[in-house]
Amino acid sequence: IRRILKDYFRYNVSFVMNITDIDDKIINRAREQNIPFTSLARKWEVAFMEDMKTLKVMPPDVLTRVSEYIPEIIKYVATIIDNGYAYESNGSVYFNTSDFSKKHNYAKLYPWAVGNSQLLAEGEGSLSVGVADKKNPGDFALWKKSKEGEPKWQSPWGDGRPGWHIECSAMASDILGGTIDIHTGGEDLKFPHHDNELAQSEAYFNHQQWVNYFIHSGHLHIDGRKMAKSLKNFITIREALQSYSPRQIRLFFLLHKYDSVMDYSDEGLSHARSLEKSFSEFFAVVKSYIRDHDIMSSSEKWSDSEKLLYSFLASTKEEVHQALEDNFNTPQVMLLLSELVKKTNSYIASIKEANEGGPKAYLLFSISEYITSMFKVFGVIDQNEIGFPVSGSATNVEEVAAPFLDAINQFRNVVRLAARAKDAGEVLKECDRIRDQQQAANAAKEAEKYERSKIPPSSLFRSSKDKYSEWDENGMPTKDVDGKEISKSALKNLKKEYDAHSKLHQKYLSSVSSSSSSSSSSNNNNNNNNN
Repeated sequence: IRRILKDYFRYNVSFVMNITDIDDKIINRAREQNIPFTSLARKWEVAFMEDMKTLKVMPPDVLTRVSEYIPEIIKYVATIIDNGYAYESNGSVYFNTSDFSKKHNYAKLYPWAVGNSQLLAEGEGSLSVGVADKKNPGDFALWKKSKEGEPKWQSPWGDGRPGWHIECSAMASDILGGTIDIHTGGEDLKFPHHDNELAQSEAYFNHQQWVNYFIHSGHLHIDGRKMAKSLKNFITIREALQSYSPRQIRLFFLLHKYDSVMDYSDEGLSHARSLEKSFSEFFAVVKSYIRDHDIMSSSEKWSDSEKLLYSFLASTKEEVHQALEDNFNTPQVMLLLSELVKKTNSYIASIKEANEGGPKAYLLFSISEYITSMFKVFGVIDQNEIGFPVSGSATNVEEVAAPFLDAINQFRNVVRLAARAKDAGEVLKECDRIRDQQQAANAAKEAEKYERSKIPPSSLFRSSKDKYSEWDENGMPTKDVDGKEISKSALKNLKKEYDAHSKLHQKYLSSVSSSSSSSSSSNNNNNNNNN
């Protein structure tokens, strides 16, 4: 949604992400593991950020942590007390929902949940003292008195720590001020968390509206049941990535409305994989025509077929725009883009069958460029070239693969036409042609591999100054181009590449040595014969 707002509708988006690194669950889990709560929180924050980077989720513009905002939170609570909407009780501070409701609307998002004791208890946390210190059962903690063994900070009300709800209000308000355009979160956070955020923020600013719009995401289900550790149907992002690529997972999410239940299943992800395959094949065909296009020898005049397809492209763009305006309806957009691919494939097939000189490459480029631009908006593609990116460590794989793709595409076309004409001889002739082309390509590939094998391992990464800034004595990168330490996972992959290249280089040295020995032996034999 952030990408759509920013890259499609061109809004200026300032994205603030709050990190809760102090709460009852974190404290309890840290106790179980006998580690500081800060260590536990940082461990999972790092893991979360790594997963988001893998999935190509844009990083926040601002990241706020509760542990770094304690002074601001204390001031926030004090102001709410001064404004008459909170009170101190036995070292804790509670929000007075009864007094607030006299001048404001409490529980705007989920009013029918007011008084739900189970939801209220979940919102207060397992380490809360209960209702004994509260004026009203529905009041909630802004500041909790710390018990023995719990983290604590000094405050006007004694040693304590923030309540769950107050942290989000204080941190977001510090960055964004008295009004927030959009607040996001899961639909299960409507009450009490988001409703309590609204109440305490309106109490702090003494106004009636802190958030203009809420965007709540739907629940994630696993094979038809809500995902939960208690049901033992829990799957992590890293587990999912063992079976599916980041792109396939992003496509899977795009096939579901953000505010609806999303059922994670092999069937659903297989559908996303098939969709990726259909788009990949489409891009490969289009790129083949673009590479082969000779503007000087081809007619660029449009027939009714081109005009109809161009009209369909224009109507698709308009329908995509309407779908995104309709609550970010990405499943509809994916359906529209798929239909555009089908129409274009039908156009290509009809032109071939009629033998009209080939499809118009510029039109194909316009269509594929538009689809690529939408995928870039959705974070599925992060390049400007059309289609899905294909890259390697040493060479552009797409350039290397282009002859194979072109050959296979041409082979498919010839075989299709020959099959219709029942001409077996033409099929065999085409098989011979693609075999010869394959052999030539393999020879070129081996030649490239041989040239690369000449590079000493110590020099393998030193030429990549656009990626690395420092290397160790063996030539292994130690810092990236920005001067940051190479991560352990990246270093592990680089070590694998280094070791593999070392073997390749050693094989080259052995061949050179063997060749030199053979040459020397031959010279000696010639000298003996001369003697």
